[in-house]
Amino acid sequence: MAVIKHIANKNSDYGKSERYLIFQHNEYTQKPILDEEGHMILREEYYLDGLNCDPFSFASECQELNSYYHKNKNFNEIKSHHYIISFDPKDRDECGLTGERAQQLGLTFARKNFPGHQALVCTHTDGHNKSGNIHVHIVINSLRKYDIPQEPYMEFDCETKAGYKHHLSAAYLTHLKQEVMDMCKKEGLHQVDLLTPAERKITEKEYWAQRRGQEKLDELNQKMKEDGITPKETRYQTEKQFLRDAIDDAASTAQSPEEFSKILDEKYHIIFKISRNRYSYLHPGRKKYITGRNLGTRYTEDFLLKTFEENTKSHREQKKEILEQQAPNTSTDLPTVPFSDTSAIPAPFIFIKSDLRLVIDLQTCIKAQQSEAYAQKVKLTNLKQMAQTVAYIQEHGYDSLDDFHATLDQASDQTSVSRKSLKDTEQQLKKVNEQIHFTGQYLAYKNVYADYRKSRNKEKFYEEHRAELSLYDTALRTLKEKSGGNKLPSMKSLYAEKDRLVELRDRQREDFSNHRDYERELRTVSANIDMILGKNREQQLQGRKEPNL
Repeated sequence: MAVIKHIANKNSDYGKSERYLIFQHNEYTQKPILDEEGHMILREEYYLDGLNCDPFSFASECQELNSYYHKNKNFNEIKSHHYIISFDPKDRDECGLTGERAQQLGLTFARKNFPGHQALVCTHTDGHNKSGNIHVHIVINSLRKYDIPQEPYMEFDCETKAGYKHHLSAAYLTHLKQEVMDMCKKEGLHQVDLLTPAERKITEKEYWAQRRGQEKLDELNQKMKEDGITPKETRYQTEKQFLRDAIDDAASTAQSPEEFSKILDEKYHIIFKISRNRYSYLHPGRKKYITGRNLGTRYTEDFLLKTFEENTKSHREQKKEILEQQAPNTSTDLPTVPFSDTSAIPAPFIFIKSDLRLVIDLQTCIKAQQSEAYAQKVKLTNLKQMAQTVAYIQEHGYDSLDDFHATLDQASDQTSVSRKSLKDTEQQLKKVNEQIHFTGQYLAYKNVYADYRKSRNKEKFYEEHRAELSLYDTALRTLKEKSGGNKLPSMKSLYAEKDRLVELRDRQREDFSNHRDYERELRTVSANIDMILGKNREQQLQGRKEPNL
């Protein structure tokens, strides 16, 4: 497939473009490669032509035109525009594309789409990193030399006149992409739709960051190998590629945006947010979100919502199929073994939260010290909270601080117990979900393994079904490890146990939340009592006699 890239050249002279096209350059640093005597080295194969100028005096002719119209004098002005048409590497072998043919296509393209401009057209046949893909460079002076007719993709009338600069609008770029597509179609070359947004959008900057990062990682790994150390990381990832891989993994199983967000957070520490119907992702090493649109169409709302729907539908169908397979309960099916006791789930602890708040310490409140009006307001609020605290003590029948603190300690213990019970249930639920996953995987590929056992050419069958058999072996091995030699439960009993644990977890979450709120309220009362009595708990624990409340 042929693609077109655009580079706006600032802060450089025209001769630099000439030298890059003719002489060998380091693709990472863009600096010329020198021989032993310090001279630049000509490229092994290139084809060079000029439009509206001599190719070997391109720089001087551009400068003369700039001087005539008094343009491109400032350092930061765009001096030239650099377009690159890169053809598919397969075009060389399968379609007979040569450097000469590519050069003629580039000349025709430049005459049609950059009329009136001084231009260099140069074809290289080596590609990036000696990859062999043929590509054409078109470098134009940003200033137009001749008047031209008005074209549909031009936004302003002045774009047709000599002495005005090249303006690359969105419509212009769309036109150029369409021209590349039409050219390749006409010439019988490989081509894809350039106007459809890419599923994985990799910019030029990211491409080179990946190349340079991988090169540094390879060098580091080589040194580690020489020292007898086995490298753990062999593939360099940019931040965007890390996000793409993580999102692809999470989206392969998630059935809702909530589940998708949870997987990204727990597994990859990626924060996911939805703002104005746009999906954005925060890399763990960044402070700024990256939108899904900048990653590619696979990471936007429309694509992911369809993926979630497909996952939900597939999960339901798989569950239905497995349950249907389990219905006969033949000897080859996993036997039904009940899990734990499915007795009645206890009701959660009931707690009605009051509106009691902490009494504010005026000695540490800076705002109250700076404003008398605010201090007066705080005093009135404190009196109200003190009255509510005394009423709370009386309503609950506490006779002494010892009784109250005993209740507080008991509430703290109950919160800890409920927290531990919730975590235990969540851990059990996690184990059941894993067992459901691997049991389903085992049943899904059980028939493939049976066919493998019956096949005459087992090596050929294994190579054709390597992925399915590998998943079967992994599932069977994992299930045996988890069973500890015992019989495995059926999918029906697994789903029943999951439903029970989900209900238990929800009850325990409510119970823990109520216990926690109750403990927090008691601690608020304790802090207010200390403020009222003018002392702290540490003083009380030192043996001071507690007054009656």
